[in-house]
Amino acid sequence: MFELTKPQKEIRKAAKDFAKGEFDKELACELEKRCEFPKKIWKKAADLGFIGIHFPEKYSGGQMGMLESVLITEEFCRSDSSIGCAITQASFASECILKFGSEDLKNEFLPKVAEGKIISGAALTETKRGSDYKNINTTAVKSEGEWVINGNKTYVVNGGVAGFYVVLCKTGSDDVPIEKQLTMFAVEADRGGLTTENVGKKLGNNMVATSSMVLKDVTVPDSNMIGKEGKGYAQLNTFQDENRILVAAQALGNALGSYDRMMEYVKGREQFGKKLAEFQVSRHKIADMATKIELSKLILYKTAWSRDQGNLDRKLSSMAKMTASRTAMEVGAQTIQLYGGYGYMMEYEIERYYRDAKVIEIQEGARDVQKDIIADAVIGKIK
Repeated sequence: MFELTKPQKEIRKAAKDFAKGEFDKELACELEKRCEFPKKIWKKAADLGFIGIHFPEKYSGGQMGMLESVLITEEFCRSDSSIGCAITQASFASECILKFGSEDLKNEFLPKVAEGKIISGAALTETKRGSDYKNINTTAVKSEGEWVINGNKTYVVNGGVAGFYVVLCKTGSDDVPIEKQLTMFAVEADRGGLTTENVGKKLGNNMVATSSMVLKDVTVPDSNMIGKEGKGYAQLNTFQDENRILVAAQALGNALGSYDRMMEYVKGREQFGKKLAEFQVSRHKIADMATKIELSKLILYKTAWSRDQGNLDRKLSSMAKMTASRTAMEVGAQTIQLYGGYGYMMEYEIERYYRDAKVIEIQEGARDVQKDIIADAVIGKIK
């Protein structure tokens, strides 16, 4: 549990070496300014097997586990938070097809994702709904063996660049429990009636396209349904529980990236005849950061390991995500504080790491959402 296997260490080193060779600081700044996806780097990463590493080999994956995915995500985001997040989210929501889709859907989409031929995306959230998925308005109505989808989505991950989307729709009538009303569909980006519009520049994570989506009489065959009708809400919960592990890995990598740059700076920067790292106030901040990073790493690795043993623990996933994202925010803030005015300037990477950390903190449910999930699990039913 506390020692990575030799293959896992090799995967971590391969990810670190790849990032070191491909993630360029100047390129990252330009891509971030232009809100542009790092397409060339993504394709190279796919060629080397870093995308869909947990997919079975028959779908062009590496047939490895969540912990291996965590190690890759951590190293990518440690090297560059923005590029790392963009590449590791290129397969976003394809796990829904992997876990719940038919064999035909898996064969159709998963190899293309793993091989870097298409990006996957998800249209789950709706305006003013936030995490309130039980009250979505997008509908899918069955008609002669097909489904006709109508509705509006917002904050669509990889919107406008994805080859297909996992779309959450209401298919059940109001007289059945809400947990049985929702269904997931795979919707190709070129389906008639589907349009996207980029939401514009964000505070951070600008290499990941985020859009609104309009679905007007979008028709998909019955075979594009992911799993069974009415199972969408349960599938969504499972997907989010699993994806929170990868979001936590992004947060850990982000925190480590800030920490690495901070350590290099305080060991070299001299004031009043002493290195910054020699002042007690700096030393105590460094000690706090190192401790929080280690705690985040331990709970994240345990969560990923547990999932790989067949136990996807919802409580642990939320704990890992909440702890790591909070650590990324706190380490980023303290790093800027130690850098002083330099940390606030865009020519340095520190401010970009801090901005990206805020987005990570919100993804897959903000802190209060995670607290509710954790509280539900530890308190249980009250008699």
